[in-house]
Amino acid sequence: MFQDYFSLAFENLRHRGLRSWLTILGIFIGIAAVVSLISLGAGLKAAVIGQFGTLSVDTLTIQNKGAGFGPPGSTVIEKLNEDDLKIIENIKEVDLIITRLIRVGSLEYNEVSGFGYSVDIPKEREELEFVYNSFDFEVAEGRLLESSDSGKVLLGNNFLDTEDFGKKLQTGKKIKLKGEIEKEFEIIGILEKSSSFQMDGVIFMMNNDMQELFNAKEEFDIIVAKVEDKDDIEEVAEEIKRRLRQDRNEDLGEETFSVETPTQSLEAVNNILNVINVIVIGIAAISLLVGGVGIANTMYTSVVERTKEIGVMKAIGARNSEIMWIFLIESGLLGLVGGIVGALIGLSAAIGVSTVANHALGSDLFIVSISYPLLISAISFSFIIGIVSGVFPAFQASKLNVVDALRK
Repeated sequence: MFQDYFSLAFENLRHRGLRSWLTILGIFIGIAAVVSLISLGAGLKAAVIGQFGTLSVDTLTIQNKGAGFGPPGSTVIEKLNEDDLKIIENIKEVDLIITRLIRVGSLEYNEVSGFGYSVDIPKEREELEFVYNSFDFEVAEGRLLESSDSGKVLLGNNFLDTEDFGKKLQTGKKIKLKGEIEKEFEIIGILEKSSSFQMDGVIFMMNNDMQELFNAKEEFDIIVAKVEDKDDIEEVAEEIKRRLRQDRNEDLGEETFSVETPTQSLEAVNNILNVINVIVIGIAAISLLVGGVGIANTMYTSVVERTKEIGVMKAIGARNSEIMWIFLIESGLLGLVGGIVGALIGLSAAIGVSTVANHALGSDLFIVSISYPLLISAISFSFIIGIVSGVFPAFQASKLNVVDALRK
């Protein structure tokens, strides 16, 4: 019985041809938007979380609040100082403290200049190993910096094959760096591609070289504090905040500094991404609503055009429920086909955008994977939209009087 209903409904849709495709245009645009945006959102979230993969779960990041955009600590007006460092050192739960400098400078090679970020590497062995282990540094050429390496730099992976300087950068070559002063450095190594694309464009040098180059001997951009027990990290963070507020004579909520745990940083980014996803899905849902109205309009038109046909079916014994099922299946098929086409278009668009983004970034950071639950949910939702849109037209068709229908 239902096979006959589907056969008749499918034949009616095929007969209307172009009108059927125009009807489902709104549906598959909406579904394509939903699938592509959710897929891209998931890929973006995975990429962002990957950037936080370099953070240790037992470390706190302390910095003064910034005045603009840039890497952590690079845009603050007032830098952290020795007094702040001593306060943090006096907290017994803190196991290790590492100070970091992050500055913008210029690099000259082959008489070509460019700008980039310089980051220091601590001289103490324990601190140096902690930094290397945290970022999982591996060299593509040369070797990592060591405590005794003065006048040497380690370059991020972006410098390995760059053509910006008209000549390939290699280990053993000399480059000029300029901060407050200008100084020549030897390239000691070039890193493998990092899980954090920010690290791929950084110039690393020993702390004493960085202090000299940027005249930054008694200030820090970031203080990283490693706690003894990762389960105490929230309590230690609150204690650092309390002591720094007391030392600076600042009220709660008016701090000129921040103390962030890895969890807080990740939650903040996730909240932003979730809000973006909700907004874009809401926008895409408007297309689905328009598509549903289009299906309802088409089905009402179909009832009017096929009034005599409905009368004939009723005259030869078709029941009201059977007439209603035919029209419901027809509207459901419109939604189903729109959902399938939209899901395929949306997935293709998401993969295309991610490919372009990865090519622009020069990495495979932005990955969109096929989510079968998402595709099935989108298609099912589209099918339901189609059926709901056809309920009233189907009900109207089933209630037509046989005599009145045959007169049309």
